[in-house]
Amino acid sequence: MAEPIALTKITIEQDKPPHRLAFVEGFSDPFHFGVHGGVKEFYGVEPEVEYPSTLDHIVAAAGG
Repeated sequence: MAEPIALTKITIEQDKPPHRLAFVEGFSDPFHFGVHGGVKEFYGVEPEVEYPSTLDHIVAAAGG
């Protein structure tokens, strides 16, 4: 089996739920995850600040 091209080191920190921060090695600023729109309505939460959900990031990555 071939060696991996790259390994990514990521640390996730829970802020005030549902807000989470993802620290990706090599980037100075964290990525923000949370809820917004239909996702917050589905889960019945009203965050202080709306952030993209993990699904939003996955869709953006696949489309990019």
